Amino acid sequence: MLLGAAALALAACAAPGGLAAGEPVTPASPQPRPQALWPAWADDSPKAPGAATGTRQPPPAALADVPEVGPGGLAAVKAADVVRADPRMRLFADKGTINAPGRSGLRPPAYLDLTGDGRDELVVAADTETGRTALSVYTTRGKRIVPVLFTVGRRMAVESLGRDLLVRTAPDDGSEQAVRYHWDGERMTVVNEERRYNKALPSPSPGASAPGADGGAGASR
Repeated sequence: MLLGAAALALAACAAPGGLAAGEPVTPASPQPRPQALWPAWADDSPKAPGAATGTRQPPPAALADVPEVGPGGLAAVKAADVVRADPRMRLFADKGTINAPGRSGLRPPAYLDLTGDGRDELVVAADTETGRTALSVYTTRGKRIVPVLFTVGRRMAVESLGRDLLVRTAPDDGSEQAVRYHWDGERMTVVNEERRYNKALPSPSPGASAPGADGGAGASR
């Protein structure tokens, strides 16, 4: 009886769901860390055979035939000179600058810190006669200018989302597409992509009766 009373007293002293007095604390187990099954094929292995031919790409090359970047950064470089030096954008270099939609040409350049290094990147967009837009982003590597994003879309609208870039387009299939790009240390890469389809109700064919019209006519007979 005395032993039973002592056990009940100890149980009463313990907090619900907690430890009783003098009970040792269970040591926390370390969280598991990922381990490669095939280390030679791991992305962080310098000997990975697929590193050059898989999804990894070499760092983007700097532009040639463009002035070096000085203390003023990319804002001190003429955007038209950068566009002219970029093989994918140079055909837009001589179309002039536009300040409103509806015409073809280069939109005014935009400057945003997308890499988080405290220096602004150069964002250039060129509208075409067909309603499509070519977008490029440039950063600096030392004194060289490097293209880190190129994309094309229809009816393009571009937004900044923190240090990310959100590009909205209207593809030819009638959908609305939003792609979010984030700096990965070498280039702007896709981190999220959403596509929304507009489901418009079909218009009634000519001569079709309105819902309930036949039933109303039958009731009056």
